[in-house]
Amino acid sequence: MKIVIINYGAGNIQSIKFAIQRLGYDAVLSSDVEEIQNADKVIFPGVGEASSAMKKLCDSGLDKLIPTLKQPVLGICLGMQLMCHSSEEGNTTGLGIFDVDVVKFDTTVKVPQIGWNQINMLKSGLFEGITENEYIYLVHSFYAPLCTETIAECFYGVDYSAALQKDNFYGTQFHPEKSSSVGEEILENFLNM
Repeated sequence: MKIVIINYGAGNIQSIKFAIQRLGYDAVLSSDVEEIQNADKVIFPGVGEASSAMKKLCDSGLDKLIPTLKQPVLGICLGMQLMCHSSEEGNTTGLGIFDVDVVKFDTTVKVPQIGWNQINMLKSGLFEGITENEYIYLVHSFYAPLCTETIAECFYGVDYSAALQKDNFYGTQFHPEKSSSVGEEILENFLNM
């Protein structure tokens, strides 16, 4: 199985690569269009600020490629947010894969949300073997509100989308590569799709 982690200069990609290696797989870091298109599974990470990350995608042409991919694609953290219509962070236009706009947490909660939170309302094969209210690891100031594509929820001042799915596209607001055995199981589920 060929696993490609999209390398566009806006991701914590080494920790994802190591998590996949712990599961017994190899992953390639690449920004090459043909290599990404020919992958069996694609992981789209992201750490940082939305508008600058989106600029990097546009500069490399990956903004045109990613929405056309037919194999399973997993967006992680900012990667998931960039797969949405837009983000309030830097007034960023996203890839438009998920039909939701990313917004900032209001002032009633401390931002960013950093640390462990419980995940519930699980609705996808991505969470096979995962029980309700397991803990996952998050670091974020912006979130995708609940929508028809929500496949898991978290609560932090408001219920929000912990994960999204549309067709072959999946997104997790949390970091499975930092979420201990629960995250490893979620990554394994994705790789087995």
